[in-house]
Amino acid sequence: MKKQKINGRSFWYYKIPLILVIFLVLINIWIYIHEVEAGIAMSGIVLLYSITVIVLYRYVKTRRVQEMIEFAEDYAHVQKQLINDIELPYGLMDHTGKIMWMNNELERIIEDNTFKYIFTLFHEITEESLKFEGDKKTFNIMYKDHYYRMDIDMLLFDEDFKEASDNNENIIAFYLFDETETVRLKKEIVDQKMVAGLIYLDNYDDALQSVEDVRRSLLGALIERRINKYFASMKAVVKKLEKDKYFVAIQQKYVSQLQSSKFSLLDEIKTVSIGNEMAVTASIGLGVNGESYVQNCEYSRIAIDLALGRGGDQAVIKDGEKIYFYGGKTRQVEKNTRVKARVKAHALRELLETKDKVIIMGHQLSDIDALGAAVGVYRICKTINKRAYIVLNEVTTSLRPMLERFTGNDEYEEDLFIQSPQAIELVDGNTAVVVVDVNRPSYVECPELLHKGKSIVILDHHRQSSEVIENASLSYIEPYASSASEMVAEILQYIHDGVKLKQAEADALYGGILLDTQNFTNGMGVRTFEAAAYLKKNGADVSGVRRLFRDGVDDIKARAEAIKNTEIYEGKYAISVLNAVELDSPTVVGAQAANELLGIRDICASFVVTYYSGKSYISARSIDELNVQIIMEKLGGGGHMNIAGAQLECDTAEAVQTLKSVLDDMIKNGDLPA
Repeated sequence: MKKQKINGRSFWYYKIPLILVIFLVLINIWIYIHEVEAGIAMSGIVLLYSITVIVLYRYVKTRRVQEMIEFAEDYAHVQKQLINDIELPYGLMDHTGKIMWMNNELERIIEDNTFKYIFTLFHEITEESLKFEGDKKTFNIMYKDHYYRMDIDMLLFDEDFKEASDNNENIIAFYLFDETETVRLKKEIVDQKMVAGLIYLDNYDDALQSVEDVRRSLLGALIERRINKYFASMKAVVKKLEKDKYFVAIQQKYVSQLQSSKFSLLDEIKTVSIGNEMAVTASIGLGVNGESYVQNCEYSRIAIDLALGRGGDQAVIKDGEKIYFYGGKTRQVEKNTRVKARVKAHALRELLETKDKVIIMGHQLSDIDALGAAVGVYRICKTINKRAYIVLNEVTTSLRPMLERFTGNDEYEEDLFIQSPQAIELVDGNTAVVVVDVNRPSYVECPELLHKGKSIVILDHHRQSSEVIENASLSYIEPYASSASEMVAEILQYIHDGVKLKQAEADALYGGILLDTQNFTNGMGVRTFEAAAYLKKNGADVSGVRRLFRDGVDDIKARAEAIKNTEIYEGKYAISVLNAVELDSPTVVGAQAANELLGIRDICASFVVTYYSGKSYISARSIDELNVQIIMEKLGGGGHMNIAGAQLECDTAEAVQTLKSVLDDMIKNGDLPA
């Protein structure tokens, strides 16, 4: 048995009388030297004191140690009882996660003591998570409909314990803190937050034109009733702002209900009919999780602008930095009025007149539509006597024949076309940057110009995505337009009296319309033909432009090979890969192949994947049966309902697999036909 020792402060309590004996002996010796008789008397006293101290020391020490042991045992028992009965769930486990001991409260929560390892009890804890440096770790777990915070603490022992223990690993203590009520209250706070919403009727005025005068007020009343009834179950506040605009305020807990129904109000509004030939469509914008009510209202405004910029008939939720899209499956209705084009034309002229020079750029790997729109803006600048430059970094084979009409031509400056480094040097505070045929900052020819330029103008026909060019001085985005060239051709008619296009410029604009409408077979409206007629009046050579679109024999062979290797996926989707590294413009050939695949019977959409410059480019096409834009947005791309695309940082095999996964998910969720 190990001999018990007294250490610490108690040790000195017992040793002081013995030290005092030594001190008295020394005094007795000093007395002997000076007085013998006194020394003898003192010796008797010292001897009696010493015997008494020694007897008491041995007796008291044994008894005191016994009392201390008894106290320690009682204290340990009390301490163990307190730990066992404490209301805080508490347990011990070893480094492998094996549970060694649990107190009563933890046993009450678990109710089943057959669990041997903590991983089988709390699935949020893994064996890897127990390997940590430091003394403490925290986990959020859920067990039997309760939310807990688990704190894991490493119990460090001294060397004597480690030597006596069979293993050198420390014991791990874990504690559970029930946060169910806290989580519930937090959720309740979030659920009760105000969500601001805006509802705009996209084509209310156009729909009224097809209704008899006496029944027009009834159409508006029925739509308003449908909106009020839809939000009544959500205890919402609905306020009519204008004849075709509504403000809505609801609690955040109802947002998930709107999402799960995929904003069925959009379809309900379209069913309202009192004889109107055109169905009324609506756009919805919601602002969620702003820091204040004011910010939520601002979020809703941004969301409704995105919904309208994407063609309407859809809902957009702006949740902080995240943006979610719903609907947008129907074709946008062309606006017959040119009022907006005229207003934007006047605003563009006023802005450009205040600048010294203008830099124009389209998207990367520019096509004829981007070139035509850029050339049209160049003519606007020359009309108001402003110096203009067009940024063009890479010239594709399809673009070169049209570009040669401008380079080496005495009618145009030698430095009309510049590359990004030159453009960055030219831009200053008195420079306007005009972006055509693109509205995503990551897709433009020179993204740096968007940060250096003070005045940004956007002219585009693609639907907007969550990635937008911020702080634009003027933004004219019309998804109904067939092409950016059509939009610029309209603006040219209002920008200045007597604007005269040169033949090369008219050909470029006409070529842009021809390209994006696939030879006037897709996406055109009345205003498309009016723009084409305007360009024809200005000298556009229709036959000459068609000749510029002729392909080389290698392009035709590559396109035929892609069509030959087409896979029909799920019976409705044509997917192919264009393997043509030797081609100058493989992405253009891939887009042409996607167009031709739409000629296959029963095909809803076609996708052609082309590998070029370290990326896989996906060209997506459809014929009004479904919206390929929402498919490409899942892959980080975008475009139109019938023409869209995306870029992936992977090889073609991985791109095809990723595309199929997106199609499977959308079919499963009911977003695409099975």
